[in-house]
Amino acid sequence: MSLAFFGTSEFGAAVLRSLVERGRVKVSTVVSQPDRASGRGRRSGSPPVADAARELGIDLLQPEDASASPPQAEAGIVVAFGQILRDPLLTAYPLFNLHPSHLPRWRGAAPVERAIMAGDPDTAVAVIGLVADLDAGPIYGMEPISIGDRDDAGAVRARALELGVPLLEQAAAGGLHPRPQSADGVTYAHKLTPQDRLLDWSRPAIELDRQVRALSPHIGARMTLDDRDLTVWVARPLGDGPEPGVITEPLVIGCATGALEVLELQPSGGRRMLAVDYLRGLRSPPERAA
Repeated sequence: MSLAFFGTSEFGAAVLRSLVERGRVKVSTVVSQPDRASGRGRRSGSPPVADAARELGIDLLQPEDASASPPQAEAGIVVAFGQILRDPLLTAYPLFNLHPSHLPRWRGAAPVERAIMAGDPDTAVAVIGLVADLDAGPIYGMEPISIGDRDDAGAVRARALELGVPLLEQAAAGGLHPRPQSADGVTYAHKLTPQDRLLDWSRPAIELDRQVRALSPHIGARMTLDDRDLTVWVARPLGDGPEPGVITEPLVIGCATGALEVLELQPSGGRRMLAVDYLRGLRSPPERAA
């Protein structure tokens, strides 16, 4: 079967590479988003899926509107594509979507992040058929994924990749039969905003820990120490600590309840490092977090 692959993100690129390496299906065409300017320098950047297609030697399309001209294929696989699909593509051939959540919970753009932020003890990876309504299509298969109390988004996505790719292969080969998705228990994983990255010390430490883990290792949480902007990659909650925003050694920051110990961080414009190494380079220890 000749498949078209639609994707944009790092997770989509990982799925594409896994499908090609396993060799159980043939991806004939890759469709990704156009190159976009990003970062402070506004340099043009290529989506991870487009980079993967070039490395793998697969024909690549990057249209502004993928739905307008469906590529020739017998079926399509859609993973974190980022465009709303409509006719004629939506009905040109079967479209199978890999979605890392326990549908109908966390339909939408950021299911892994929202599940961790909410403190869900588990999630899943599902293969669904695409329909006009967002992530509401019939379920071809689903595998549960537990979320450990130290798991970050990278760990959950790794398990979703491991369990989800075989489901995609089976669905594309006609080996799985769909069942309607429940209309009960629907929640939406809204797209992440800059506000979602900001650590608020008036919240409980356990919630801030979830926030850090949900945003690692891809974008990171944000905080300010004595007017220095920092990205937080790894932290852990503590039962006791100082007042909210007050810092004690080594880098323990008080929260509404408990405290958050920052273990790995990255200064703006700098490299990722251990918190103790960052503190060692300062003339005086930071006094307050914002």
